[in-house]
Amino acid sequence: MKSEPLKRPPAGVAAAAVAGLLLAAAPHLRAESGRSPARPPYRAVCTVGMVTDIVRQVAGERAAVEGIIGEGVDPHLYQATRGDVARLLDADIVFYNGLLLEGRMTDALIKVARKRPVFAVTELIDAALLLEPPEFQGHHDPHVWMDVRLWSRCTEQVARTLQEFDPPHADEYLARYRRYARELERLDEYARATLATIPAERRVLVTAHDAFNYFGRAYNVRVAGIQGISTESEAGIADINRLVDLLVQAKIPAVFVETSVSEKNVRALIEGAAARGHSVRIGGSLFSDAMGRPGAYEGTYIGMIDHNVTTIAQALGGSAPPRGMKGLLAGNRP
Repeated sequence: MKSEPLKRPPAGVAAAAVAGLLLAAAPHLRAESGRSPARPPYRAVCTVGMVTDIVRQVAGERAAVEGIIGEGVDPHLYQATRGDVARLLDADIVFYNGLLLEGRMTDALIKVARKRPVFAVTELIDAALLLEPPEFQGHHDPHVWMDVRLWSRCTEQVARTLQEFDPPHADEYLARYRRYARELERLDEYARATLATIPAERRVLVTAHDAFNYFGRAYNVRVAGIQGISTESEAGIADINRLVDLLVQAKIPAVFVETSVSEKNVRALIEGAAARGHSVRIGGSLFSDAMGRPGAYEGTYIGMIDHNVTTIAQALGGSAPPRGMKGLLAGNRP
């Protein structure tokens, strides 16, 4: 007996970022109901690594899944190449994050959506759960993967989409989604328990840009970024001084660099604090807009979050296993 497809989201869910543009350009954005992929395995092409990973987790062997924006690459600034557009057009289905994360790829996504089904994984998230920082010009913060529970919702969106795209294998997508959702639940519990061990006065996360706001809200961590939500924004002297004040006054022991963002501004913070008699070190390199090396544990979504949680807790005085939740972290050896 076939299982029921995943339930539809309640009214009021957030539309896909750039949805107005994409839907206007391609009324057939959704895959035709009941249509089976043209060839097995079908090709699923994704934008950022976090999306690529959850599509792989749900699709399994039914799809050949590939990503465009790789390790250490900033999606805010990424411009699609001709080769990228060709890969997207050759796909059977395309997934992207949405919420303006891939802002410079909008034209490419519009072009592809005229010929291929294109989906934002963030569609199932209720708008009430999305952050809307005032400096982001009325748009939602796209870094939803920093809250594991929200990213589980995005994984559900992938499963529901693949059920509709490939109905004969709907049961398989549902089973893989449920199995992976249990892993994400464990990851969320690990993050909550581990970050809670940081002394409350030190539970302050200072990073290169504001990619961790959902992380801070979910796990009760105060977050301060030098740059804004998008790395296209520039940090000024006032931003540096404001954060130096925070570091000195709260006696924060560590700040963090990001794998996809320049260290220059973080180094300026350390120098500014030193000039005022407070020693601050770099607590580690965090994954913000990109995951780790393909094939490595940190090159998966779970490994990415495990690394971030473990690194932050260890640097700010909390307690975390030397090699993380699963004992697989390469960069957190004793």
